[in-house]
Amino acid sequence: MIRRELGAFFAALGYFTRLPVPAWVGYSPDGLVRAARYLPAIGLLVGGVGSLVFWLALQVWAQPVAVVLAMVATIALTGAFHEDGLSDTADGLGGGWDKEKILAIMKDSRVGSYGVIAIVLALLGKFALLVSLPAGEVAVALIAGHAVSRFCAVSLMTTMDYARDDESSKARPVASRLGTGPLLVALLFAGLPLILLAPAQIVPAVALAALATLWLAAKCRRWLGGYTGDCLGAVQQLAEIAFYLGLAAHI
Repeated sequence: MIRRELGAFFAALGYFTRLPVPAWVGYSPDGLVRAARYLPAIGLLVGGVGSLVFWLALQVWAQPVAVVLAMVATIALTGAFHEDGLSDTADGLGGGWDKEKILAIMKDSRVGSYGVIAIVLALLGKFALLVSLPAGEVAVALIAGHAVSRFCAVSLMTTMDYARDDESSKARPVASRLGTGPLLVALLFAGLPLILLAPAQIVPAVALAALATLWLAAKCRRWLGGYTGDCLGAVQQLAEIAFYLGLAAHI
């Protein structure tokens, strides 16, 4: 049991980051299905690395520079996995007029104008919001933002069907609907860093992340009848930005 769950965690680590995993983990569709519950845990790790880089950089440079270096660290750690999903989703929903065309655009490796604009605005948005926070709150914001936003992506896997019919999709093995148990595991990891925040910060941050998730989920359901791996990446990115937006709000 412990070895199986550990294998699922390492499968998530290997799938969602560029970090090496033990050779015994291997690859199996079943392992990737179980890996989805650990996506917020991967967010804790990625956010933790970003926080460490931010803290170290802050000892030498000003906060804006430290924020940029922290963002670079998280992107390098994930290989821009979720940013790529945001770009593809923006291109697909922006340039397609029916499900078939949208899915074809999203699968195209070329980046269109909608995708470029989405990435630029996302990066600028994260930078502006993190810089606006007190330096002492940025580290916690990174950890919580990465964990909560990944739970938002997992929530789509619990409530929606996978939109693509082809078995060749690299996201297909993790596209099975999650049950209540796995969802609670994901929720546990997402909720852990929230204990470091004040209730007045948690409420607007989580509320805006949830609203961003519901908005994009509704668009994916309307145009695709479900979600794709790119949609999950887009939800993670939008929810992360919305989470920071809630933290930065003056309420």
